[in-house]
This record gives sequence, C-alpha cells and structure tokens, in this order.
Amino acid sequence: MENTNFFGDVCNFFDKAAKHLQYPAGLLQQIKMCNSVYHFQFPLRLDDENYITVDAYRVEHSHHMLPVKGGIRYSEMVNEDEVKALAALMTYKCAVANVPFGGAKGGIKVDPWKFRVGELERITRRYTSELIKKNFIGPGIDVPAPDYGTGPREMAWIADTYSTFNSSNTSQTDSMACVTGKPLSQHGIQGRKEATGRGVYYAAREACRVGEDMKKLGLTEGISGKKVIVQGLGNVGYWAGYLMQNEGGAVIVGLAEREGAIYDANGLNVEEVFKHRKETGSILNYKKAKNITNSVEALEMDCDILVPAALENQITAKNAGNIKAKIIVEGANGPVTAEAEEILLKKGVLVLADMYANAGGVTVSYFEWLKNLSHVSFGRMDRRYDESTHTNLVNVIENITGKALTQHQRSVVITGPSELDLVNSGLEDTMIHSYHQIRDVKMKNPKIDSFRTAAFVVAIDKIAVSYMDLGIFP
Repeated sequence: MENTNFFGDVCNFFDKAAKHLQYPAGLLQQIKMCNSVYHFQFPLRLDDENYITVDAYRVEHSHHMLPVKGGIRYSEMVNEDEVKALAALMTYKCAVANVPFGGAKGGIKVDPWKFRVGELERITRRYTSELIKKNFIGPGIDVPAPDYGTGPREMAWIADTYSTFNSSNTSQTDSMACVTGKPLSQHGIQGRKEATGRGVYYAAREACRVGEDMKKLGLTEGISGKKVIVQGLGNVGYWAGYLMQNEGGAVIVGLAEREGAIYDANGLNVEEVFKHRKETGSILNYKKAKNITNSVEALEMDCDILVPAALENQITAKNAGNIKAKIIVEGANGPVTAEAEEILLKKGVLVLADMYANAGGVTVSYFEWLKNLSHVSFGRMDRRYDESTHTNLVNVIENITGKALTQHQRSVVITGPSELDLVNSGLEDTMIHSYHQIRDVKMKNPKIDSFRTAAFVVAIDKIAVSYMDLGIFP
C-alpha cells in the first residue's frame, strides 16, 4: 500500500467539485474543514494485570446539521488523518443520501483480535466515558455506529455506558438513540447488519439498469450474469456479494481477504465460501478455485464489476492500470486514491464513489435513530390495518369476478409490511433516488468528468444551502 494523505485526497476531490459551483471561498472552506478534532489517550488494565496506553479519536467534521453521525473503528492503522477523512466523507455521504446528519467518525488504535472480550469491553466503555466528558456523544449531539473492527456488541456497551452516565437526565428515555447498529434486543433495527452491503448491491444494480451507460462500457443492461469480484468478506463484502448473487443473478468469480484470494471464472458460492473460511480459518483451497497469495492481485483479475469492500487505498497509481473491471463500486471508504481514479477515468471505468455506494449503513442507522426516538417499531401500528384493508379489497374483487385467488396469491396481496420490509424499501428508494440525482448532475454538465465529482457537487450544494438558510452566509 502506498503512503497517501487520505484527508488530502478527500479535500482534493472536494476542490475539484467546488469549481463547478458558485459559492464564496469562505463558505467552501467552512464546509471542507473539520469543526472538532478530539485526540486522547487512556490506560487499559489487561487481564494479566499489565497496563497499556490506548490512543483514541473522535472527529466531528460538520455541524451544519445535528446530530453528527459516524462509525467507530478498531484498528492498529487508526490515525488522525484517517479519522478526519472518514468524518468528512460521512458529511458528504449524509448529504447525498438526504440523511439529516452532519458527519463524524471515531477510531481506537487497537487490533481487536488481539484482545480478550473483557478487555474490549473495558476499552469500549472507557472510550464512551471520555466522549461523554467532552460532550461528544448523545442522541442530539453525536451518534456513533459500527465500523471496521466493531459491531452490535460494542454498540450495546456504548449504549449501556451512556445510559448509566445519564440516569438522572430528563432525556433518559431517548438514551438508546445515542448510538446505532445495536442488537435487536437493545432497540436495534431489522436490516441494519446487511444495510451497507445491500446499499452496495442497489447501487450496482441501479447503474446497470441504465442501458445508455452500459452500452458505453460495452456491457449489457442489468446486473444478471455480470462477473463480480469482491474484496473483503466482512459484513459489507459478504452481504454485497451474497445479494448480488442471490437477488441480482450476478456471478461472483473472485473473493479476496487478508489471507489471500480465490478465483473461479465459473462462479463461487459466497455463502459456501464464508462457511469454508469459518471452518478452516481461510478462504484459500476452496474446491476448484484458483488460490491467489496476494489478495490485492485479485483486483486485477478479469471481471465486469469490482467491489473493494475492505480498507482505503487499495487501488492506487501502481495497480490502477491493471484493473480490468468496467465498473467499480466502492464498498469501503476511500479504496481508490485520487491518482488511481484519474487513470481509471482515462480507461473509461465507471467508479461509483463511496459517498454514494456505501451510504446504506448510515441510511438504515437513520431509521434506527428515528425508531429509538419514537419508541415504536416500524409497521407495528399499521401492518394489521393494511392487511385488513387488503383483505376487504380482495374479497370485493373475488365477489365481482366470481374467481377465487389461491391461498398463496391471497397471502402475496394481503400481507402487510414488516419492519424489515419497510427498512429495505426505504433503503432501496434512497439508493435509487440518490443515484439518478447524481447522474443527472453529471449528464447536465459535460465538464464534470466523473460520478464522484458529480456526487461531491450534489453534497456541497445541499450543505451550502443549509448554511445559507441558517443565515451564517449571505
């Protein structure tokens, strides 16, 4: 991996897009820079009674809307530059997806796989208490979520710690809205686990539906039958690959993970590969698939769609020229560097930028936040009413036509939406609407050379309007 300035890349993308807009330099500077950067250390007592010092961060990029929103990652690679870049991307991501949050991000510089569960719990709870001290967490202030190295378990610890510290607060009833991505038993929401991967699938599917664009790429319309390589078999990569295969009809020809990669032009079964890795500790040696020792090399294999869903800076100036995919869907944040994208654009590759393609997570996090504040599950109040209304309609139709529907047909027509149905519907609508909003901007301005630049234009425009409506800028 090359040494890159991740936040610098994000700012460069911003500057490139800002040239297409007519806003004051001061306003653009306000939007671009991080509002608050909190870097702190705290001691951790290990189970063997030794102590280490842990580095941690929380960055709030934009306060044009509150609360701010962004995940917390646990990784030895965490640094201030990375967290600032990810916080900035969250701001633009929320704007693109029409989610009313500012952007934020958090990180703890630890390798979660090197610690015992009790140690991870102490890290998480101490991190949360430090955020509480500085007013960097709260349902109306700053709402974290899972990211690389964290999940529902850590979010439950955060919610519990926050609730304990705020037990006498008048807003205690809303305390569970201080964090999203929680387990269902702790007021989480159906569909959150697969949300980012599902968003990646919807993004790829929507792009492939536009026949005009597919013709330019030399591809047929639709995602069915297209060859796909996914880098990363974590939460995002797994669900993106699984849904592309099982709902979209795509052929997953390659999968890459830390230990290496596998490739089979005839297709891989994502679910079976996942089980194989769980049983053996590696995706390698799966049936007749070809083993690739260096997982990054898998990105250069033959395919139609490439989904980098691991970490940032995976496609750089060194390997961009070898990429064979016609479409890249950024499941991870910042997997393509600025230099790499210039090379890809010259090759005619369509790059669906992270700030759009992986917005599924924050979209469903928004739904969870709303659920926590309203204290009622989606569909609970109207599902039975909808089913009753649909039943009456079917009965009337049967009486008029004299033809009875089968039990299966009645069930399809009558059944009201569950929380999962409503969440997936809301996510699908968000991804479809956002895609065409970005594409329209690109199509109307020939000087905009990439999907990413168009997405930045959409985001900057919305944020600038927010600031001006506040009266901060004339």
